Amino acid sequence: MNLRDLFVDTFRTLWGHKLRTFLTMFGIGWGVISITLMVAAGEGLRVGQKQQSDNLGKDLMIIFSGRTSMQVGGTRAGRKVWWRSSDPDIIKAEATDCQYVLPELGRGDVPIRSSYNSASLLVSGSYPPFAEIRSITMGDGRFYSWSDQRETRRVAVLGSDAAKQLFAGNKALGETIRIGSYPYLVIGIMQFKEQDSSYDGRDVNKVFVPFSAMLHDFPNKPPMPSDSIDQMLVTPKQVDLHEACQIQVRRALARIYNFDPLDKEAVPVWDTVENVKRFNALADSMKYFLGAVGVVTLFLGGIGVMNVMLVAVRERTREIGVRKAVGATRGSILLQFFAETVLIVFLSGGLGMGFAFGLCALVNRNKMPAFFAGLLPAPEYTLLSIALLGVVAIGAAMYPASRAASIDPIEALRHEAGG
Repeated sequence: MNLRDLFVDTFRTLWGHKLRTFLTMFGIGWGVISITLMVAAGEGLRVGQKQQSDNLGKDLMIIFSGRTSMQVGGTRAGRKVWWRSSDPDIIKAEATDCQYVLPELGRGDVPIRSSYNSASLLVSGSYPPFAEIRSITMGDGRFYSWSDQRETRRVAVLGSDAAKQLFAGNKALGETIRIGSYPYLVIGIMQFKEQDSSYDGRDVNKVFVPFSAMLHDFPNKPPMPSDSIDQMLVTPKQVDLHEACQIQVRRALARIYNFDPLDKEAVPVWDTVENVKRFNALADSMKYFLGAVGVVTLFLGGIGVMNVMLVAVRERTREIGVRKAVGATRGSILLQFFAETVLIVFLSGGLGMGFAFGLCALVNRNKMPAFFAGLLPAPEYTLLSIALLGVVAIGAAMYPASRAASIDPIEALRHEAGG
């Protein structure tokens, strides 16, 4: 029997038992669909959370000030520490593994007026690299520069929603707004960005000004020092240096303010790198678990295929006996049943994979929540599914095929004749 005859005979046999073939294929197809969709959902969640974290700031550490919890050099525990405007430059000189160390000073519910409208918004002041490390993209105009910082210029960049509130769709660039009682020139409008996490509010609702202007016009009031800042924004030179960078920052602050470098209460840190690592570990665990459920479903489908093929062997005992009696070899019988099983497995697996990919594409056409990037089939798991299909096909085919090939033709004919 040549290859063409083998496939024609295989298709004819499967088509002759359409219901049984469909039910057998359904089990395998459902297993492949389960693996693909479950892993795609886990990957979509992981990517979505990574995107949200990057929108807050890529590889960003936010250094807050706290209270000491350890006594050092005669100083009492429980002492409040305030970061000062001079600290970032001192720390940057000492923390050699840090790329940026920026101050940030914010004021909430500041009355802001334009020629068209007024609103109470959060105003934030920092250094020019703030836009880079906080993933702020300009939709119009520019972000404030180092010359704006050095010359304490009253210039402002509006968040996309803040611009809509203040200007109601009118041109904002080049207009003057009053922040509190001070006139500021609008030099830029930020592009809208998705953001579901923040330490002080969504960037689209803020107004951004140079740190020098912020410190001059809106200094802190007692009991805080007038030059105190709210937090520092720190990024490492590369992501694998973020722990070393954080340790260097803690040591520098501990030296400046006389507390123990290991005192975590004195220096609370929001570490987006660690947050991403923890979430990735959780997402990977969920992905592996869901994938394992799909694998179990697939192997159960393989057992179903094997059982159905064993039933087919029993039903076709006389056919096998006749074929052997007229000269069919053991190898040709083995190949026939092996081909039927493999065809069922790969055909159902291919249909299941195609259905799953189509469903992913259909679902992804809809708007997704900010934390979910959609159903994203992972290429490595697609290859794994194909490899598993091969294992299931071989495993499901071997026993029924060898059982069929080992049937004695005389016994087979006698058995059928006897009932």
